[in-house]
Amino acid sequence: MLRLYHLLLASILLVLIPLGAKFLLPQFSPPKVVKPPAVTKLPNPNQGNIWQKILGNAAALTNWEVAACKGNAPLLCVSSKGELLGTVEINVYPLAKNEDFQKKLVAAGIPPGSQVDYQSSKYQTQVLSALKAWVADQYAAFVKDRQGKYGKQILFSAYPPQLLPVGKLQGIRYGFVGLKQQGGVQEQHIGHVAFDGTKLYVITTAFDPGTQTGKFEKLENLAIFQPYLDAIASDLRLP
Repeated sequence: MLRLYHLLLASILLVLIPLGAKFLLPQFSPPKVVKPPAVTKLPNPNQGNIWQKILGNAAALTNWEVAACKGNAPLLCVSSKGELLGTVEINVYPLAKNEDFQKKLVAAGIPPGSQVDYQSSKYQTQVLSALKAWVADQYAAFVKDRQGKYGKQILFSAYPPQLLPVGKLQGIRYGFVGLKQQGGVQEQHIGHVAFDGTKLYVITTAFDPGTQTGKFEKLENLAIFQPYLDAIASDLRLP
């Protein structure tokens, strides 16, 4: 009889111990550490990518990493937990080889060979005028190209240009969006442009199935990243 009692007691304990562990052990588990939002600038052994030299520090979404992509292409990689979400491209155009922007500077009152004067409000206003004319031409060329491609199936419009710094330079943020007639976004483009007196800097990214570089695969990721791109652009080591 006593032996039977011990067997019953052992059986009850075998059932109750795992249940007790299930409810009690988590109370003693170490608390989860929540990391503050930060951009991680990863080391890149290849110095050919211009982002490696100009990327500063800026806030970004938790668990997102921003770093110069490997290789020589002028791309900034945005990733999360090892997965590439998108890239941002920068192109640098020397003024000496950019006749179109030279003409825009002249039209704004800055003749060739003019001395750069960042402290002059007049000079800054003239540069911004030239940049606005450049943005207007970009939009006109964009719409013409897309109308030939999509016809009336996609409605394109421009975002109002906004004055935002690119490093220490006066800059403009601009963008375009293409909306489907039946609803939804076909493509969206975001850009920053600035001029340092000798070079034109153009930073671009997009949600666009037809674009090969400087793009995000998902529209929602581009939307999340956009305000952080503004912060990154303003903190670049330019000029």
